[in-house]
This record gives sequence, C-alpha cells and structure tokens, in this order.
Amino acid sequence: MNINPITKTDYPDPDVIRVDDTYYMISTTMYYMPGGVILRSYDLVNWEIATYIFDELDGTDSEKLLGDESNYGKGMWAACLRYHNNKFYAAFVSHGRKDTHLFIADSIGGPWEHKTINEYFHDCSILFDDDGRTFLISGNTNIRLVELNSELSGIKEGGIDKIIIKDIPEDVILGYEGAHFYKINGKYYITLIHWPKYNMRRTEAVFVSDTVDGEYIGKDVFWDDMGIDNRGVAQGGLVDTPEGKWYAVLFQDSGAVGRVPVLVPVEWLDTSVTEAENEPGSFVRGSDASAYKIEKGYMFPVYGVDGLVPQDMEVISTKPGYQYESLFVSDDFSSETIKKQWQWNHVQDNSLWKIEDNKLKITTGKICVNPVWARNTLTQRMALPECQATVTVDASKLNNGDMAGLIALEGCYAMIGIAKEDDKYYVVKLARTSIEKPFQIGYTDREAGEILHKQEIDSSVVKFKLLADFRKLEDKLECYYEVLNLEPEEVTGLKTADGNDDTDSWIKAGDSHKMRFGLDHFTGARFGLCVFSQKQTGGEAAFSEFKYEIL
Repeated sequence: MNINPITKTDYPDPDVIRVDDTYYMISTTMYYMPGGVILRSYDLVNWEIATYIFDELDGTDSEKLLGDESNYGKGMWAACLRYHNNKFYAAFVSHGRKDTHLFIADSIGGPWEHKTINEYFHDCSILFDDDGRTFLISGNTNIRLVELNSELSGIKEGGIDKIIIKDIPEDVILGYEGAHFYKINGKYYITLIHWPKYNMRRTEAVFVSDTVDGEYIGKDVFWDDMGIDNRGVAQGGLVDTPEGKWYAVLFQDSGAVGRVPVLVPVEWLDTSVTEAENEPGSFVRGSDASAYKIEKGYMFPVYGVDGLVPQDMEVISTKPGYQYESLFVSDDFSSETIKKQWQWNHVQDNSLWKIEDNKLKITTGKICVNPVWARNTLTQRMALPECQATVTVDASKLNNGDMAGLIALEGCYAMIGIAKEDDKYYVVKLARTSIEKPFQIGYTDREAGEILHKQEIDSSVVKFKLLADFRKLEDKLECYYEVLNLEPEEVTGLKTADGNDDTDSWIKAGDSHKMRFGLDHFTGARFGLCVFSQKQTGGEAAFSEFKYEIL
C-alpha cells in the first residue's frame, strides 16, 4: 500500500510510542490552541486525534494575542512522549517563555498534571533508566545530558550534567538537535537531526554508548529527500511493533503545507568496522548506511530500504478493521462544542464566540491592522496533495471597517471575505505576498494587507471557497466567492465585471496566490474562519455550512 507521507498534513517534530496495541504520536502545535496534540494509531499509517494536553500553557498576553503581543513561531516546541510505570509523560519547551514543561497523566485523555522547569531544554527527550534514575538530553549543536531529581522538577543536585555530543559548527548549516533518547538491548541510543554542508540536506544521525554519560559513538544513518532537493527526511521517534519490527516516524519539510510525517522501516546493523568505505562528503541518495568511520562496533539502526524512504510497505494493524476519525472535518455547527479537528489561533476569548442556530458566531474584541492579529480565528490544517474549503458567511452584523471570511493562515496569508465600508458590502481579497523577515522566528506582520480584488455587492451573505494545490511544491491558492440572495442577472453582472465566464456560480477573485512556509509562523498553512475590525469592535460574523474536501 502507498502510504508516505502518512498524515498528509502538518504534524512536525513527531515523537511516537507504543502502549500495548496502541501507538501514540505527539507533535509540535506552537501557538494553536488547544495545544499538545496527541494522535492515535493501530498500524502507524492511519492516525486520529486522541487528545490535547492543554488549553493554555503560559498565560501570557502573547499566548492570548492581546495588544501587540503574539506567539506566532513560538509557544510549544518539539515534545517528547513517554510511558513509564503506568503513566504518560510529555515534555517540551515554551519557546516564548524559554522554560520547559512536563505533563503527567494516568491515561492518555488526562487529566494532565502540569509542572514547569525553569530552564530551557531545547528539543528535550526523557529517559527513565532501569535503575530508577531519570535523565534528560537537549540542545542544539552541543547535546547536554542532565539527571533530573525524583520530583522531575529540575536538575538533581550532584547528578550528571555534561555535554555528551558536539557538532562542528563550521561543517554544518544546522547543528545536532531534535534529540530522542532510548535504551535498547542495554545500550543507550540518541537520534538527532542535523544539516551537514557536504550533504546539503537534513540528515538523521544516531549515537550509541554503553553507559548513559558515556563515550557516544555516532554517524549519519539516513539522508533521503524523497527526490525533493534539500528536504531530507529526519527528526522523529523510534518505535517497535508487537511482532518486533522497528519503524521511525520522521518528518519532511513539504513547502507551505508544512512539515509532514513519514514512516520509515528500521533494521539493526552490527557495524563492527574500523574504516568506512565512503568518506564524509561522498553521500548520495541510496548510498550505504555505514558511511562514517566507526571507532568500535555497535548495533546501529538502518533506516529505509536501500537508503530510501519506501512509498509502499506492508504494515500490520493491531486492530484490523478499525475505523479512524478523519484528521479533517466538515462542520454544520449543529453541536454546541467545537470539534476536535479545529484549533484556535492562540488562546481564544470564550466571551466572543458561540454556536447558535447552526452557525458559529464570532464577535470582534480588538482593533487589528490585518487578519493575522484577529483573535478567535478557528482553523484546520490544509492537506496534500490538493484540498479545498467552503463556508457561508453572514455579514449583516458587521460594523463599518470589519471584514469576515475564509483565510489561508500563514505569514503570506490570503483572505477572501466580505467587508463593510460606509454601510456598503464588498467582496475583498486581502493578502500578503511577501514577508519582510520570513526567517526570523516569531516575526509578525504589522502592516495592512494588500487588496488584490474588490467588488461591491448588494448582499450581506456570501459563500467563499479556497482551493490549495501543493503538488510539486506549487503551493498555489485560488480564491472564489458566490454571492447569495441575488437574482441570476445580478450574478451575471458580477461575472461580467470580473471578466469571469465560468458557467457555474463561483467567481474567481484575482490571480493565484503563492503560499510560503516561513519561520515567522513556523507552521503549515491552515484554513481559518476569520473576522477582524479595523475601526471599532463589537461586529459579528456568522459562519455556516463549512465543507472540507481533499482532492
């Protein structure tokens, strides 16, 4: 079966465990809330949302998108998920607060006990050792090992605290990070991502030692990019099956859709060698996995098949015939609660939204220069290879200066919506076509959007559609609208004015929009239901009949 990539959408920095017959995967959720999503699977290929760990993490203005503060590109990063002595543990940093969070629960659905460690352990991973001691590794370029105290609240006084692995800064674009820590068959294994200059793609590396603090011997084990230059598959967790097979769940940067998990089979190779056949610098796609000089023999994991990510592989389900909930959902808003596939951009203000009469009604509570700053934007991830979303918007309760509609939310956003100006309604396509600082983590656009299409209409109810094409990294977005409650001749007039001769009722708004992944938001593009005010607060938009389709 053709399985890769597995989720078809943005679940970066994955860590995966198995508890009896169930696999769980945690992923970075940054600023989206609820946060700390955990997925569930019985075959490592099909996944559904099991739970979220928290509704709010830091309690800061930036986490709530208040005033001029935002958490874009920051928030919850690169979690570790573990199961030990009948308890679940999730550890990760808050990149905004520069501290580390540990959540503990008796069951995957919680409740989760929350502890804060007042130190920043970048890309951390926990190991519960056989002797009852607990260790944590973290870092970028230099990988640090610390021993935690019995309360798991900080570093143990007098315990181990040392640098155990060092990258060579002048030889890499990205130093070792994304650590995952294991004890397998009595040996200590650390998996890492880095980006060597001589390889020019992100690479999975493995280090191994006989002792927890000890000399660690390592090498690059995997550097396939699935035919997409400079987008190596790397960083993620190792997991075994009940039958004793091993897999890695890694991710690949996949353009504007985000960083998408990939399933890679793993075998173990006894590398009792003293000299490598290939010197560093000679890596090619599919080359031999033992391409580093090894000082002494260890069992190393061999990723992939002939050094490549297989598209097809046989997987065994621990629960054959199980029906998974989709990671994406259409919504008629018939329930009073928000479905688990939705996330808010930042911590929501619950006083400003409600579900009523099969509509999601959102009221504005702040003045915004552009839609990125709007609170209570409700989002779902976009998906490979193509996807589209439609929604109907009732703008009859907007104030002058308000805009409501469907947004492709990322730094280079595009929004197709209905705006009210001087008591008149307009369909507007608003976008950001380039970012001033796309590679500055957490940079937030503070300029008004670019108006790329504007059409006056005689109705306050409009249906909008966004169509996203991620094939071959096109990252192309088309925006459409359909004005409701108009007579046929009025619709024809709009099409004539727009130069659109389509026979159906959809009107295309402007040219294709180029979506872009950047470190400013550091997440894949999402569909969002958005309303924002530029002059006064208190306007309301009602969203209904949301439909999500993967094409």
